Amino acid sequence: MEPENHTGTPGFLLQGLSEKPEIQSVLSGLFLSLNLVTIFGNLLIILATISDPHLHTPMYFFLSNLSFSDLCFTSSTVPKMLVNIQSQSKAITYAGCITQMCFFTVFALLDMGLLTVMA
Repeated sequence: MEPENHTGTPGFLLQGLSEKPEIQSVLSGLFLSLNLVTIFGNLLIILATISDPHLHTPMYFFLSNLSFSDLCFTSSTVPKMLVNIQSQSKAITYAGCITQMCFFTVFALLDMGLLTVMA
C-alpha cells in the first residue's frame, strides 16, 4: 500500500480588492455606507407598504417582496466582505463558502423571478 496525502483543505482564501491598509479603510467605509443605505431603503419600502392600507395592491405586494429579497441578497455577501476587510483575514471555510453561495444563488433567482412576474 502506497502512502498518500489525505490532508484536506479547511477552507478557501478570498482575493481582496487591495492590499494597502489606507485603501482598505476607504473601501470598508464605502461598502458599509452602501450596505446601510440599501438596508434602510429596503426596510423603508417594506414598512411603507405594510403600514398604509392604500398600498395593499398586487403591485406593492410584489414590490415589498422584491425589497425583502434584495435585502437578503445583499446581506448574504457584504457582511463577510466587511469582516474580511477589517480583520485582514482572507479565509472562509468550505461550509461557509457553500452556505454563502447557496443563499446568494437562491436570493438572486428569487429577485429574477419576482422581476419576471412583475414585468
